[in-house]
Amino acid sequence: MSKPLRDEAMVDGAPSRSVSINPDDFLETAQGRVWTPERGEAAWDQSYRALEQAIMQHAGPVRVVLVCGVQGAGKTSWIAARPPCPGVIYYDAALPGVRHRAKIIAIARRFGAAIDAVFIDTPLAVAIERNACRSPDRIVPVSAIRSVAGQFELPSTDEGFGSVRICKGV
Repeated sequence: MSKPLRDEAMVDGAPSRSVSINPDDFLETAQGRVWTPERGEAAWDQSYRALEQAIMQHAGPVRVVLVCGVQGAGKTSWIAARPPCPGVIYYDAALPGVRHRAKIIAIARRFGAAIDAVFIDTPLAVAIERNACRSPDRIVPVSAIRSVAGQFELPSTDEGFGSVRICKGV
C-alpha cells in the first residue's frame, strides 16, 4: 500500500514544493499507528520507494535533506517550520548510524539528487519528555530512544553528504 507524501502539491504531475517522507507514516492505520517487526520493515521499504518516486517525479534539480536525531528530538517540527521549497525532499527518521543512512544516500545518488544532512541535537531528557506527551500509538519505548541515542554517529560529508548542519534542539 502506498501513501501520499506529506505536504505534497502537484503541478503538471510533479511536486511543486518540498515534500517530507517519514517511514512511520507508512505504519498508520484507521486505528492509529501500528508497529510490528514485519510492518516496520515494510514501512522502511515503502519509504525508500516513496523517495525514489519523489525524486523521479520532479522535473528539475532535486535536493534530499536527511533530517536525523533521536525520537522526540523535533525533526518533524523542524521540517514543518521550513518554508516550502520546490525540489526539496525531506527524509525524516532517527537514522543514528552511517549504516542506517547509507541507503538514502545511495538512492539520492542513483537518481542524481543532491543530498544534505541535518542533525537535530536535542538533549535526551527533552526528547524523552516530548515522547511521553505523544498519543499512545506514537509513543516510542524509552529503551528504544536510549538505544538510538547510544548508537548515534554524527553525520558527516565523508558519508556522501554535500553538507551537514547541526541544529540545537530545545
